[in-house]
Amino acid sequence: MKKVKITQHKSAIGYRKDQKDTIHSLGLGKIRRTVIHNATPQILGMIRKVKHLVHFEIFEEK
Repeated sequence: MKKVKITQHKSAIGYRKDQKDTIHSLGLGKIRRTVIHNATPQILGMIRKVKHLVHFEIFEEK
C-alpha cells in the first residue's frame, strides 16, 4: 500500500480557519512535526489544500 509522509514546514497562523482545521486533521500543528498516512484520495485532497504549508513524500510500504 502507498503511504505519504507529511511534514509541516510553515506555521498556519494568518491563514483561513479551514486550512488550520485541515492541518490539525492531518495530525500536524507544530513546525517540523511529521506524520505518516495511507495515500487515500481524502488525505491527498487535504494535502493539496495546504500544500503551501507542508512538504510531502509518497512511498511504497514494504
